[in-house]
Amino acid sequence: MPSYSAITSLDGKEAADALAAALEKLTPEPYGVGVFEIEDGSEMWEVGAYFTEAPNEAVLDIIAIAFGAKGMTVSEIPEIDWVAKVRRDLAPVEAGRFFLYGSHDADKVPETGVIPLQIEATVAFGTGHHGTTLGCLKALDRLGAEGLMVQNVADIGSGTGVLALAAARLWPEAKVIASDIDQVAVDVAIANAEINGLADRVPCVEAAGFDHRDLKSRAPYDLIFANILKGPLVQLAPDMAKHAAPGGHLILSGLLTVQSESILDAYVAQGFSLKEHTQIGEWSTLVLLRG
Repeated sequence: MPSYSAITSLDGKEAADALAAALEKLTPEPYGVGVFEIEDGSEMWEVGAYFTEAPNEAVLDIIAIAFGAKGMTVSEIPEIDWVAKVRRDLAPVEAGRFFLYGSHDADKVPETGVIPLQIEATVAFGTGHHGTTLGCLKALDRLGAEGLMVQNVADIGSGTGVLALAAARLWPEAKVIASDIDQVAVDVAIANAEINGLADRVPCVEAAGFDHRDLKSRAPYDLIFANILKGPLVQLAPDMAKHAAPGGHLILSGLLTVQSESILDAYVAQGFSLKEHTQIGEWSTLVLLRG
């Protein structure tokens, strides 16, 4: 059975939220409406509505224009088993010593010289293929290769939990905790921890930022990951300073290179200094030190 998407873009979150609310009242009613910031520094927002029946394009355009958006682009969504497709398309990832693979590639894991992690393709972000996750893993590997030893690690916005699991493998004696704002991602991280035999070492909790008693009680942290987006990264800067140990490291990503300067400014203002800035494509990873 076909389904349809209708997508447009406009300036400002308030207008985007208002347009999304109007789209939710349509007939036929969309089965989903989403609002997303376009992470290119333009401050534009994308609004998408999804339908099981072909929507009236003229009505959609009228509504979009009324809220200052462009006319909506309507497309038929092909019926695809996305998880099966991802499993077919995603090859194992090597990031320094880390070797990430799905169960379908278990026979490709080298017998020696790597730190293997089985990460299954799911609806949560973080299989290691994206430049942000890959950048974080490579930064983590470099810190370990430099001889850094940590005792306490937090992965904020953990997605699949890959960064927390990688840290747990790199430092077998360290305490590690993962968190995400989305319970689905938390469930995925828990499942991946179990698959890798790390369920007892890497608890995963639902939380926005550090807003969870387990995260607060374990602070201060020697190492904190945050592979999220520009807005939350900037907002979290004061809490990062509060929960990072003196001399502790941050590994930040989820940010475009054009956004790195403004994010760095927010953290320098909180007493952090830049240790390393790397780029993979248009994405950046920042390694920061707490003063």
